[in-house]
Amino acid sequence: MGLTIHYSLRAKGTEAKARKLVTSLHQAAHDLPLKEIGDIVELSGKECDFDLRDKEDPLRWLLCQAQGSVQIKDSHKMSNGMTGSSYLSVNPTKMLAFTAWPGDGCEESNIGFCQYPAEIFSPNYGTIKTKMSGWRCSSFCKTQYASNPDCGGIANFLRCHLAVVALMDKAKELGCLHEVHDEGKFWENRNVEALVKEIGSWNQMIAAFGGALKNVLGDGVESAITEFPNFEQLEAAGQTQLPAHINELAQLIKQVSQKN
Repeated sequence: MGLTIHYSLRAKGTEAKARKLVTSLHQAAHDLPLKEIGDIVELSGKECDFDLRDKEDPLRWLLCQAQGSVQIKDSHKMSNGMTGSSYLSVNPTKMLAFTAWPGDGCEESNIGFCQYPAEIFSPNYGTIKTKMSGWRCSSFCKTQYASNPDCGGIANFLRCHLAVVALMDKAKELGCLHEVHDEGKFWENRNVEALVKEIGSWNQMIAAFGGALKNVLGDGVESAITEFPNFEQLEAAGQTQLPAHINELAQLIKQVSQKN
């Protein structure tokens, strides 16, 4: 949970074209106030399977985010009478990408392109066409906790969030941006003041919700927001944003969390 920018890139053409686009984005990243920028990596075949990598492997998160999916229509009916759907994971067969870390408290932003197989085989569904042609990749970057005062507060959050937006602006300029969904709404309105208000509201709501869960579940509740030095103030300010029947919801979470 936390304010996030979701984005996807698409490109047609040769591997050389995809490599040129990644190189241009990588160069653009070096012109932005990002804390760390990794080298461009090129992977293929089994190298693209994150399950084959150690949990501490620095490329594991990049590959995890690069995993695609294909929707399958099941034959079972749901309670509302509609046909249920399932999704099968699709590992890339080729990757050209790099990782950029905007700053403290922020997730890494993974940028690049992948190729995926034209079809996959499932023991339950047989051979399935993926319809994932060309070069593409979908990813996301959670910027919420860059607003932690210990990480630099709102100024640090703005630097991180706006740097990711700037990378997407470059992708749009290059003609390879497919889609952006900015939970902070800055991508659409380009209003910094509104973004500052939005992150403040998110922090208060998450702190209040985390506090309510902690009251029921105890100290076992872990959330990045509890590390904020002003957590108690945020928790108090967010009480009005809590959903109705929050205690009943917390009890339900406790009930299902205790099941194996």
